[in-house]
Amino acid sequence: MLETTHFTDIDDISASELDRVLTRAADIKSGDDETQLTRATLAMLFEKPSTRTRVSFETGMTELGGHALFLGPEDIQLGHGEPLSDTARVLGRYGDAIMVRLFDHEDLLEIAEHSDAPVINGLTDDAHPCQTLADLLTIREHVGDFDEVQAAWVGDGNNVGQSFVLGCAMAGIDLTVATPPAYGVDDDVLEKAAELGSTPTITTDPEEAVADADVVYTDVWISMGQEDQRHEKLQAFEGFQLNEDLLSSTDAKVMHCLPAHRGEEITGDVLEGERSLVWDQAENRLHAQKGLIVELLEE
Repeated sequence: MLETTHFTDIDDISASELDRVLTRAADIKSGDDETQLTRATLAMLFEKPSTRTRVSFETGMTELGGHALFLGPEDIQLGHGEPLSDTARVLGRYGDAIMVRLFDHEDLLEIAEHSDAPVINGLTDDAHPCQTLADLLTIREHVGDFDEVQAAWVGDGNNVGQSFVLGCAMAGIDLTVATPPAYGVDDDVLEKAAELGSTPTITTDPEEAVADADVVYTDVWISMGQEDQRHEKLQAFEGFQLNEDLLSSTDAKVMHCLPAHRGEEITGDVLEGERSLVWDQAENRLHAQKGLIVELLEE
């Protein structure tokens, strides 16, 4: 089992535990590890809609011999008719673990504070650690040992990017982050990265970021709930699109956590091209989360 009770961000686990989760995930994926969590129940709280998060967690629990229960905004009165603390206390007694996909990261922390069962962050506006597990598993499979990998994040310093920054610091991946000046990674995340291992190189030049990269990663520029910023952000991110021109100087593999807005942060030919790891990356959400759940729940 992991030393932590909850998985609210990637640095809730240590670097050695991160390696253990990724190794467990790889062994489960290959069939070398056939651990079952018979009759275990995962309660899944969704404030935001989802494709990969819901299907990967639900499928993962089924394949582990357990059960996942979907609870959407209309199924429970999350934070409206009942305090979050009460919801957490009750679900923590019904289920073996709780996965939450919320807007406000503070709501996640409140649920974790009052739940006796492990709470897993399926995404908040601040962090997406389960995506980082899948990202690191994909890099290890396709690129190589972490201490020999040069990675680049190009685009918005959003929740996915922030968890990736921390994950790279823990894994020992040399990372360069390229964002427009007003859309960088939060300072407190960079400070935490320094404590965990090392801070990424920060630039506003995407060409500089990808020049020596083995893998280049991007995400949407307009996240859920930011639709009113669309015009402003499209202007700010001009030149940050992953396209053949930007990537012409490198053989780097390409990653994207999906959903993708083809023609905005990435072109269709790059997303669908030979250098794309996107579909393996999406599949690895399933395997990485199974590794995490087993490590959290197995006695």
